[in-house]
Amino acid sequence: MTGDYQELVDEISALLGAPATLENRDFGLVAFGAHDSDDDSAMDPVRTRSILTRRSTPAVRAWFEGFGITRATGPVRIPAAPEAGVYRDRVCLPARHRGVVLGYVWLLDTSPGPTDGQLAAAMEVAARIGALLSDEARAGADLSREFGTVLTAGPGRRHDTAVAALREALGQDAEGLHAVVCVTPWTADDTPSVRGVASAAALATVAAPGGAGPRTAGAGSAAAGGSATGGSGAGPKGVGPVSLAALIRLRSADRLDPATSAADRLRTSAGPGAAGGIAAPRRGLDELTASWREAVAAARAARAETRFGPVARWSAIGPYRLLTALPGTGTDPADPAVATLLTPLHKELAHTAEVFLDCAGQAGRTAAELGIHRQTLYYRLSRIEQITGLDLGDGEDRLLLHMAVKRARL
Repeated sequence: MTGDYQELVDEISALLGAPATLENRDFGLVAFGAHDSDDDSAMDPVRTRSILTRRSTPAVRAWFEGFGITRATGPVRIPAAPEAGVYRDRVCLPARHRGVVLGYVWLLDTSPGPTDGQLAAAMEVAARIGALLSDEARAGADLSREFGTVLTAGPGRRHDTAVAALREALGQDAEGLHAVVCVTPWTADDTPSVRGVASAAALATVAAPGGAGPRTAGAGSAAAGGSATGGSGAGPKGVGPVSLAALIRLRSADRLDPATSAADRLRTSAGPGAAGGIAAPRRGLDELTASWREAVAAARAARAETRFGPVARWSAIGPYRLLTALPGTGTDPADPAVATLLTPLHKELAHTAEVFLDCAGQAGRTAAELGIHRQTLYYRLSRIEQITGLDLGDGEDRLLLHMAVKRARL
């Protein structure tokens, strides 16, 4: 669907000889035309900010709406307003369908500017954009509700019915290549629509255990309770912690850029402390539940280990693929042998143990990593053995200790 918008925006850019930008009615960026001009003034601050942040500022929005663009049926010329951050005159082409404005196509107004004939032709394309936005908005609520159900229902008729409905709604895209993305915790006040996230086929907010069942989350999104895997943000009263799930279209299994970009954009909207996870790419919808588990695991690993970055891929989290799959991970008490070591009193020793085991038990590498003398390291290792009763020369004891300190991060 995003590709369709891009083609239509490029068509308007070609008709008018100027780069066009398409935003939805909430001023979220949907698509933009290429800037091929040698005139750098064509990239004014408003257009640049819209492209980089995917959204216009409230001041810019208020200025534009003051010219009646929500009611306009034809092109609207808007003068510059430096005090609102608008430094260039603009032309707005409202994208309407059946009397309702659903988006806006923006161009910088130039002299002499486009002719009436050119603008009329561009408005015909804007009407096609409006019809496409309308179709997507109508399907979006159903897509998100069914997507959330697929991820949380578990095996059975309800799950199968949701998959069938999602497959029918997506059409030929259903059998295409996708990656599932998780952003957790999702503490934003609202859930973005599919139109506002490039390459997204569906979005849903998903509650963790303790939720009170499905709840409505607004247009283009849905929430479902009862997920076995969720974030750690606090949802509304009666609903467990919430994560955001996104189904992202891919063109190639070895190019996850669309999923990474979507995860970054959504993570920014989620607020401080949120992390993203990306599942392994799959074709079709039959393994969405497995993909969701992978995406949640990757997001949890990203929150636990800064080395994975704010967005982690399932394929890159190593032992966390197993650790996140353990029942009760992050909620059950630590193994008795290491419980004392993992208390705040022994934080430095626990870190030493983790680095030592990460370095495959090589004293020289460990001491260098920690920035301490070898004798200091040997003393700390002996203390670790005293506290835990484990033998760091024994492979199974090392495995237990390594799993315990990694698990504690989750």
